Amino acid sequence: MTEELSRTSALASRHTALGSGLEDWNGMGTAWSYNTDSCEEHDAVRERAGMFDMSPLKKVFVRGADALAVLNHLTTRDLSKVTTGEAAYLSVLTEEGTMADDAIVSNNGGNEWMIVHGSGNTMALLEASATGKNVELEFTDDLHDLSVQGPKSLEILDANCDIDLGSLAYFHHAPVTLFGHPCRISRTGYSGERGYEIFASASVIGDIWDKLVDAGVKPCSFTALDKVRIEAGLLFYGYDMNTDHTPWEVGLGFTVSKSKSDFRGQEAVTAAKGNEKIKNVCLDIDHSDMVNGEEILLLNGKEVGAVNSPGYSHRLGKSLALAHVSPGAAAVGTVLQVRGGDIDTTATVVSIPVYDPQKDKTHA
Repeated sequence: MTEELSRTSALASRHTALGSGLEDWNGMGTAWSYNTDSCEEHDAVRERAGMFDMSPLKKVFVRGADALAVLNHLTTRDLSKVTTGEAAYLSVLTEEGTMADDAIVSNNGGNEWMIVHGSGNTMALLEASATGKNVELEFTDDLHDLSVQGPKSLEILDANCDIDLGSLAYFHHAPVTLFGHPCRISRTGYSGERGYEIFASASVIGDIWDKLVDAGVKPCSFTALDKVRIEAGLLFYGYDMNTDHTPWEVGLGFTVSKSKSDFRGQEAVTAAKGNEKIKNVCLDIDHSDMVNGEEILLLNGKEVGAVNSPGYSHRLGKSLALAHVSPGAAAVGTVLQVRGGDIDTTATVVSIPVYDPQKDKTHA
């Protein structure tokens, strides 16, 4: 193992058997591609059920009498409103009010919380918020995260677990026994479909994977994940946001509490509202394939932005991309020039999300 790949998924051998080279993301070997066609994987998520190994996400338990106070200082949502069995998607800010990360925080009850985050600086900021507090932080790679997404996900999982999974509301979670193994299932995901995330230990996640395959769930790569999340307008930290951007600029203003006080970056992020330098948009590009990324965007010959996350949707027959543009170029219907490398074409700003715009599938 290289120094960069300092973390290992217990599912690594299953990924390599499917053709993955275990490329790096977040220090863990990740299935960016398989031998299977990513379009078929895309179809599985939209029509049946597919699964992604999301174990490279970092899981941290926060326990103790001050756990709520620590997480309320770290994050932008008012977590006092998140009851046992609920979770919240939120932003983690720098002192300057910009995006240090995005994350999901779950209330497990009994002064135990779990925060799941990606490649941002959450852990260091969490440790700073915890200084001097009655709290214990436990980062764990033993806990794996298997995301089962698609219209058949409920039927397949419900038939093999010990609770009525259909009663689990969006952004709720519960301890369950799945295929005879203890785990926690959360009704969350990153696909724009109804789906569930299974949090289980390394010792049992392989058997859960195998039994899901037997039940008809298709293993899916991060290439397919990019396709579904771009259709759904979902952001990837490091591509669509970083510490240069405020929540207002990347469409995450809804995660900032209007009533909570004393969270990191509060004064700066409040002052930044209304002073956005860029806006996050989705583009429908006049091109027959996925563009390369990082193309510049122009309006009336003036550079106004750049492509961040490109992807081609064979299901919609569209070359799509998430991009940052100046506020004056962000209105739906604006036509922009797209230039870079071998790309010289036009694109139209379209509403987010492109797929299931009312979000009926995730929220049903």
